[in-house]
Amino acid sequence: MTAKVTFNSDRCKGCELCTTVCPKHIVAIDQAVINRKGYHPAHVTDISQCIACASCAKICPDSIITVEKF
Repeated sequence: MTAKVTFNSDRCKGCELCTTVCPKHIVAIDQAVINRKGYHPAHVTDISQCIACASCAKICPDSIITVEKF
């Protein structure tokens, strides 16, 4: 299965909730990037390891994560 995870990085407030629920531990806060709001947004570190469980999208309070399965 192939997965695509999209983050609306400009709306991410870096709350880190998504990083706590990923069973593969591949969602992290990007310390090298600062978005328009002044936060470090979340991102996937290794998409090839993603199982498309959508736990990150479900827990996101601002609905900025989209997970697609192929």
